[in-house]
Order: sequence, then C-alpha cells, then structure tokens
Amino acid sequence: IEMQFLSDVFVRCPACDGRRYQSHVLDIRITDRDWSVADFLETSVDEVIDVLAELEDSRPAAKAVAKLKLLQEVGLGYLPLGQPINTLSGGECQRLKLVSHLAEVFGRKRQAEKGILFLFDEPTTGLHFDDVRVLLRALQRLVDAGHSVVVIEHNLDVIKSADWVVDLGPDAGAAGGRIVAQGTPESVAKKKGSQTAE
Repeated sequence: IEMQFLSDVFVRCPACDGRRYQSHVLDIRITDRDWSVADFLETSVDEVIDVLAELEDSRPAAKAVAKLKLLQEVGLGYLPLGQPINTLSGGECQRLKLVSHLAEVFGRKRQAEKGILFLFDEPTTGLHFDDVRVLLRALQRLVDAGHSVVVIEHNLDVIKSADWVVDLGPDAGAAGGRIVAQGTPESVAKKKGSQTAE
C-alpha cells in the first residue's frame, strides 16, 4: 500500500498467504525433499545449490546451479532466493549487478565484447573478510577476461589487491579531492610509511 508521506506498507496476500503462487502451483513438488517453488524461494542460494546438485540427471537443475554459483562467487550465497530487490543494501545491489555481467561474460560459449569499464563504489560494505576474498576473485575474473575494473574503496584487502592505487585526500570533503599518492599498492604503502615516519 503506497503511503503518501510514510514508507510503503506491505500486506500479506490473503489468497496465497504471501507464498506468491496459487495452491495448484504450490501442490507441485520438485525434489525428494517434497519442496514447492515457494520453499525454494524461502531458502538461501547456498542451500538451493546443494538441493539442485542432488538432481544429477536434470539438465535444467544443472543450468540453474551454474547460474546460482555466480551469486556465491560474489558473496551473496546467504540471500534467500526470493529476496525482494528493494530490501537489498547498496553493496548487495552492486554485487547483484556484477552477477548479471559475469553471467553475460562467462555464461555463453562466446566471450562478451571486450573492453568494458566496470565502476564499483564500496562493494565490500558490510561484508565479512572471507566474502571480500570471494568478491575479489570475481572482480579478477573480469580483469582476466580483458575488462577494466575501477573500485572506490577503503578496505585494505581490496587496495592491496589492486594493480594501481590512486589515493585521494589529504582529508575528506572540501579538504580532499587531490591526488596524495598513486602507483602500485607497494609503492603507495612505502610513500605513506615514509610520510608517517616524518
């Protein structure tokens, strides 16, 4: 329900009880676990991959697993499959968009057009350090495929993995915006270290 001055209010559908499908669709069971499509939507990507992997002879299940693994690659395996997009954080939305590009670049037999520039703003916000490592692997796949990736980031694990670092500052806001240092992560770290020693 759209509210004029407040946030929208979501009301559970009385016909399907929020399960998104009519009863004759929900009566169809997909796996040995006796799951309906609604059960899949309420389950995390990681668990759905495990369930579909049990269906070894199913080509559609294998195709679904291949696509869902892209979500795992960018650290989104914890999301329920049916998570509404409007409830995702900014970082999750960026990583979801990254998944669509990964699917385009790697999901077909022929490679996508070379030379795409990807720009990410703080994609590691709210991520566990292990998920940052997973995200870096996905970004590296884009670079290895011939694309350019620019990441605006404060996370040191991301910075040390970069090919080239541009450090802006010296402070934030009006006192920033100038290039303080640039180069490989090692050369920028040495420059910062010598400035600190002084």
